[in-house]
Amino acid sequence: MTFAETFLNSYIKRALGYKELADKTFAQLSDADFHFQPNEASNSIAVIVQHVAGNMRSRFTNFLTEDGEKAWRKRDEEFEDQQWNKETLLQRWNEGWDCYINAVQQLTADDLLKTITIRSEGLTVIDALNRQLSHYPYHIGQIVYIGRMIKNNDWQSLSIAKGQSQQFNDQMQHKHS
Repeated sequence: MTFAETFLNSYIKRALGYKELADKTFAQLSDADFHFQPNEASNSIAVIVQHVAGNMRSRFTNFLTEDGEKAWRKRDEEFEDQQWNKETLLQRWNEGWDCYINAVQQLTADDLLKTITIRSEGLTVIDALNRQLSHYPYHIGQIVYIGRMIKNNDWQSLSIAKGQSQQFNDQMQHKHS
């Protein structure tokens, strides 16, 4: 496997790992929970979903050939709660992810050093990908944090549960030895 193939496979694996954290959070939430706003200055999970999905569609539609900030994107509206139900929000979320991951899967080794633009700024494909792989987890962390705040003691851990570190480490050692 070439360096480029290794990089792209690793990139997709990490991106989908972040998606899984959000998806596991969504599974614990009701329609109303998506619209909970911790305070007036904070975004609800619904608004974060709208924004991330909109960003993904804009950045990764015709990724190599068009500016990543599309004229049809209505970014400011992404930050207004559209009052969509959970089903609609998850549909938008998955459409954004499909656009994103499909675009990355189409990339070749030769594409990685090409220059693309986002808001007229030239970036190598590698830099643009890294930019997005820092942007999306930032928002996914917000989603998880708000979800945990909402669920409180009913929260189901997404990774290693509190007090279970040694047991997890033992399982991993057994699995990989």
